Amino acid sequence: MSSVSGSSHRLKPSKKMSDKRTVLTIATGKKLYTDMAVNLARSFFWWHPDTDIEFHIVTDKPELFPEDVTLIAKIIIVQPGELGEGFSPKLHLDKLCGEGQTLFIDSDCLIFGKLDFIFERFKGHKVSVVGGYISDGDWFGDIGHICSQFKVPHLPKFNGGIYYLEKGVEATAVYEKARSLEKTYDEIGFVRLRNRPNDEVLMALAMQLHNQKPIPDDGTIMSDPQACPGGYYIDVIKGDRRLINPPPPHPKHQAWYPFEKVSPVVFHFLGYYTHHYPYMREAYRLEKATFKKLNWGTELFGLMSIEYTSRIIEFTKNTFRPAYHKLFGHRKVKVSNRV
Repeated sequence: MSSVSGSSHRLKPSKKMSDKRTVLTIATGKKLYTDMAVNLARSFFWWHPDTDIEFHIVTDKPELFPEDVTLIAKIIIVQPGELGEGFSPKLHLDKLCGEGQTLFIDSDCLIFGKLDFIFERFKGHKVSVVGGYISDGDWFGDIGHICSQFKVPHLPKFNGGIYYLEKGVEATAVYEKARSLEKTYDEIGFVRLRNRPNDEVLMALAMQLHNQKPIPDDGTIMSDPQACPGGYYIDVIKGDRRLINPPPPHPKHQAWYPFEKVSPVVFHFLGYYTHHYPYMREAYRLEKATFKKLNWGTELFGLMSIEYTSRIIEFTKNTFRPAYHKLFGHRKVKVSNRV
């Protein structure tokens, strides 16, 4: 594992190592993760042009990152497969983080504002997430059975798009436990995600066994279109974002999500939604804004070539899909390009 430091011309020196703040993301494996990490980095630097928060990218493909990112971010180079595959790299954050406070953000996210308040909310927690607790029911396994098996009252339940840790023996103990549990993932009774061990349940159990607590979700830190299936609006340049979880009895209402409307500073696109035009449009706008080329002409081009084209294609598919199914039947479900 090696690192290449970016330029520090935007960074202010921290007073001491314990005050250091770092945003960390991982982009290993397929090129699509590199592409998403570039978009995440650009959204971070758009909202943090003058900051003491560092931005680190862990990757096995450093050659794929453009100069505007490598000049500012710190690139940490790992060998292909060094951190495992699938979701396993997220079980190594204790070895990837630096001193002080580290906020891991999944590469398939975009940032819509300042992150300082998130570091303040987490401060003092050795390992934490945004969420609540679950003691029974299904969450990648029979949670009641797993709690009984390990003699714990409940597990933290959360979206693994964000992890927080403060480097030290406590964080190391949690992550070592999670890596140990991964070896008996199926025997414990956990259910795989895309045929891989899911980092969330492993970290949940490891956190609970080491008495590490989540911070309550109030809808301001992170959310996603799965929790809010009623639609969303985003403008990463202005920082506008709205996600809707339609109230009951709407058929799309997510009863497990306690909010009906949220505006989180971190928008998690869950991989799947990065193929939809809102994400692609905002990634295009971020690139243009980074190079000071976002103007009415490039805005119009993005609107026509990305948003309107996608809308037309989707309308055509929805209109003719019933006739296609009658003539040719249903197509096989495509394997996720993240596998």
